Amino acid sequence: MARDAAFQVEDAAGAATLRVTGTLTLSRLGDFPDALRGYPGPVARIDLSAIEGIDTIGAWLIHRFAADRAVEVTGLSPDARHLLNQVSAADQPVRMRPHAEGLFVRLLGEIGLATLVSLQTLYGLLGFFGAIIIALFNVTVIHPGKFRFNATVQRFEVVGVTALGIIGLMSFLIGLVIAQQGAVQLRQFGAEVFTINLVGRITFRELGVLMTAIMVAGRSGSAFAAQLGTMKLTEEIDAMRTIGVSPLEALVLPRVLASVLMMPLLGFFASIVAVIGGGLFCWADLHIPPVTFIQRLREVTPVTDVWIGLIKAPVFGAIIAMAGCFQGMLVEADAEQVGRRTTSAVVQAIFLVIVLDAFFAVFFTWLGWT
Repeated sequence: MARDAAFQVEDAAGAATLRVTGTLTLSRLGDFPDALRGYPGPVARIDLSAIEGIDTIGAWLIHRFAADRAVEVTGLSPDARHLLNQVSAADQPVRMRPHAEGLFVRLLGEIGLATLVSLQTLYGLLGFFGAIIIALFNVTVIHPGKFRFNATVQRFEVVGVTALGIIGLMSFLIGLVIAQQGAVQLRQFGAEVFTINLVGRITFRELGVLMTAIMVAGRSGSAFAAQLGTMKLTEEIDAMRTIGVSPLEALVLPRVLASVLMMPLLGFFASIVAVIGGGLFCWADLHIPPVTFIQRLREVTPVTDVWIGLIKAPVFGAIIAMAGCFQGMLVEADAEQVGRRTTSAVVQAIFLVIVLDAFFAVFFTWLGWT
């Protein structure tokens, strides 16, 4: 049966040795701490060879007494010695309030952290892109039977068909706004007819596919991240790996292919609807008949503008789908990360789309497609 902690005093040449007995645990300390702290005479060492057990509280009492009196602790077993060493190492002063750093240092640290996170994310996206290419080669060349046609077609409906309404409404209103604002500015110079040039070129070349990409990123990219993130939390993706099914082939590829193939169609549809909106404004406010509007549009809008929009669209679709799936696959631990990763997917997709759009603008200008 465990005994309460106590100590005996053994004198040796004017300095006492405190021989501790019993159990140095919280439930068996009793009056031991007060008696130990109140011992009046000098102490040479503390002998713990007769103790029956010790816990962190007991080790802390012995450590503080030995540190305050500068005495030696002997008789410990290897495990007890290790515990006492750990308690001694943890006896460090703790700052109650962290040291206040200057504004410049904090700002520099936040910039450095943001840069590091961005580079790590870019590195991860490049690796994820390589994994998608390998998976695509596997299901199209090595094992064509693994291609999930039904899942891809179902994603066509989710990404494309069900998005026609909101994209059409958005594009129609954008066309109206472009025509209205352009007409207001051009009217100062008596050049309202050039509103047709503005509507035609900016919608087919830039805004049609760009606004569609932003809408798809907010609608489908976020859905991809949330779906895959939830599947990570429920361990469905781990279960797929266990039974030999690749999550990239079963979940990621159908979403990426659907986005790549549907984005050109959605972008062209958005451009047409935006032109219709601009044409209706020109008819109602500038009194330009639809026939004249169409004829003028054909004269001032080169076919290269249409091709530029169609070339950019699948690249934007691939970026959106990869960002959404990549962030979804990074979800770990708790449901809160699903929201954070979904937000990150939308922000990263829109940012990368705008960066690539700027690159395409410079590239096509360098090619002479102006």
